Amino acid sequence: MNNRNLKDAKRRNAFHNIEETRVLYKAIIKDQSISPRVRFDVVCALNALPRIHSRVRIGNRCVLTGRSKAVLRKFKISRICLRDLVALGALAGVTKASW
Repeated sequence: MNNRNLKDAKRRNAFHNIEETRVLYKAIIKDQSISPRVRFDVVCALNALPRIHSRVRIGNRCVLTGRSKAVLRKFKISRICLRDLVALGALAGVTKASW
């Protein structure tokens, strides 16, 4: 596993560790029956969470090469790796298109 994949795994673990707290904070913020002062304090607490805990920081990466662009969600690999694996016949049920 290369460094890019390790960084991505670290971000995913950090997000999953704090996800429940983040959901709780957001529910409190949306609840109009709670006083504005308490909601403001929760907004400040949410903003104080480290950025590594954010869902936006998680990106799709190829599990074979670590490439971040042109990654297919279904296979979790890049288009380049997909093409090579299909040419070798390593992916069952996937064929080259012809029409």
